[in-house]
Amino acid sequence: MSEPTRITPPLTEKDVERLRAGDRVLITGVLYTARDAAHKRLVELVDRGAELPFDPEGQIIYYVGPTPAKPGSQIGSAGPTTSGRMDVYTPKLLGLGIKVTIGKGQRSEEVVEAMKKYRAVYMAAVGGAAALLAKTIKKAEVIAYEDLGAEAIRRLEVEDFPAIVVNDVLGGDLFKIGMEKYRVA
Repeated sequence: MSEPTRITPPLTEKDVERLRAGDRVLITGVLYTARDAAHKRLVELVDRGAELPFDPEGQIIYYVGPTPAKPGSQIGSAGPTTSGRMDVYTPKLLGLGIKVTIGKGQRSEEVVEAMKKYRAVYMAAVGGAAALLAKTIKKAEVIAYEDLGAEAIRRLEVEDFPAIVVNDVLGGDLFKIGMEKYRVA
């Protein structure tokens, strides 16, 4: 098995174009968190022509609603949430320059097409490993929508955050690859 690809946001088209479905990655740098309620507010800002709480160009959004931090910790458990709930908002955000989204589960055909169009990828983080994923988070701060609690937008500084490319810019899909590999004739 090859070594994981190391990436550091902000990412360029060239950075994401070299990633393929099935590639393992380690992310060091900044990730932004956002779930359903935050996505809705972000898209409302875009529709009004207002400024977003962070510059989306080349950035990564991690679909997570972390638990409260224990004393001495930066963050509580930080496992991925189901990505499909963000699908209605994702194409618009990809169009603003988001290069990677991270969550769990499959994406809609509309999101897959938007990833190809805007040269972005979708990655999965391992569900059930929330406490382990939290150990890669070195700093966490709420930057918008504190009233949403766990769903507030956070700026996370991570070191060697592990993920797997599920959908690439060419339309490669790890779920489809896996089903074909194990299909019984």
